Amino acid sequence: MEPFKVIKSKVTPIDMINVDTDQIIPKQFLKLVSRTGFGNYLFYDWRFDKDGKPKNKFVLNNPKYAQRQILLTRDNFGSGSSREHAVWAIQDYGFKVIIGSSFADIFYNNCFKNGILPITLNHEEIDYLFSRSEDIEIEVELVNQRVIAGSEVIRFEIDDFRKKNLIEGLDDIQMTLQLESEIAEYERESKCLSLDNI
Repeated sequence: MEPFKVIKSKVTPIDMINVDTDQIIPKQFLKLVSRTGFGNYLFYDWRFDKDGKPKNKFVLNNPKYAQRQILLTRDNFGSGSSREHAVWAIQDYGFKVIIGSSFADIFYNNCFKNGILPITLNHEEIDYLFSRSEDIEIEVELVNQRVIAGSEVIRFEIDDFRKKNLIEGLDDIQMTLQLESEIAEYERESKCLSLDNI
């Protein structure tokens, strides 16, 4: 996992509530054997018609939203099933930050495990960001826990442990490897105790 840096980007607005994981990545695309390639199918049913042609009105099909790294949404984003593929699709598409007023718990946890920063703000702050989504670049500073949008500076809360892991780019495996010497010592002691009981 890459260390999280300061993100500067305009936002891609998904102005909906209760966006569930089946809309983020439909079930027919869960058969891919690696974690890459899912971005092609992000919001597939909203992006494409039944013949696979792009729907002109959907935000991700508008060229001006290409290459943006911040997804802006509303209440209960990531609800539904616990599929981690939803986060993989968002990450593979290029988003590094999701800003919303609330997230489903499992989805929220999966974001941190995959290097995406989910930021929870209140409804007034979300409304403000939507109102400025067409014209301002947003800066997200994880170290200082703030979103800078024009003249507005919005602070956000984050668990210290998760913050540290994102900044250092540590996933579950890398965190375990940091304890490799302690694990080896524990195994040596356990083996000695077992031999003493023979």
